[in-house]
Amino acid sequence: MDVVLKPIGVIHTPFTDQKGMPIQPSGGAGVKGVVEVYEEYVAGLQDLDGFSHIILLYHLHKSDGFKLHVIPFMDDKPRGLFATRAPRRPNPIGLSVVRLDRIENGQVHFLDVDMLDGTPLLDIKPYVPEFDSPPDVTLGWLEHASKRTSHHRSDERFK
Repeated sequence: MDVVLKPIGVIHTPFTDQKGMPIQPSGGAGVKGVVEVYEEYVAGLQDLDGFSHIILLYHLHKSDGFKLHVIPFMDDKPRGLFATRAPRRPNPIGLSVVRLDRIENGQVHFLDVDMLDGTPLLDIKPYVPEFDSPPDVTLGWLEHASKRTSHHRSDERFK
């Protein structure tokens, strides 16, 4: 079975190189980005402006290949790929919860950028804490990660 996804827009950010960009939205706190939604999808933005945060799903278009064990940015031990948020994946799909600033003329302005300029956007969803923040969460190996920080920047390990 083939799965084909068609971008609904493109994400514009100040980051043009994987090295040095934030690895999570908290690392890009306050950094501005813009989603240019393609004309045929603009009507779907109706009513989104009432949400403070949105979920962006996107294609990690600069990601090439994958390994099933990686040393994640926030640790120094090899971990199973699916226990990390490493960008090189069998299906290179990114997910970011970002702060919605405003919507105007088919453009979604947001804050807390952690993606590259020119990233193809696959979908937008509203962030709803009741649905998206379950109680009693555990963080696995991240509970004790040796290099844990919310402001960590990427290096060249996943190029």
